[in-house]
Amino acid sequence: MYDYRIFISHAWRYGDEYNRLVNLLDASPWFSYYNYSAPKEKPLALSSPHASYHEIAQAITAKIQRAQVVLVIGGMYTLYHDWMKYEVDEALRMGKPIIVIMPWGSSYIPVDLRAKASKVVGWNAASIVSAIRELT
Repeated sequence: MYDYRIFISHAWRYGDEYNRLVNLLDASPWFSYYNYSAPKEKPLALSSPHASYHEIAQAITAKIQRAQVVLVIGGMYTLYHDWMKYEVDEALRMGKPIIVIMPWGSSYIPVDLRAKASKVVGWNAASIVSAIRELT
């Protein structure tokens, strides 16, 4: 089975949504992937806890570079715009497809994020996995 290489743009404060997405992907039949994200349990490898913006940006860029596709949890984007915007813009710069996942129970996606998305999908495993396969 093929291992898709993904990066999930997210905010640690909303770790439950990140974990729910990972659980959806893990439970998807006939789908295997490698997660290049930096969850709270496995943060970026930085030289110090007080790393500079530049060092953090370089570490994020390196992770996105290894991924084939970037997933964005749309509900977090408005609240955590700065780093998530950086991740989305880096993915665009590198020509990586961006899959935006609509917030659970909502249909609102910020206009600027929607414009950058290769595809917008609902919060369900079949849609997300299908989009990953289609765009990689």
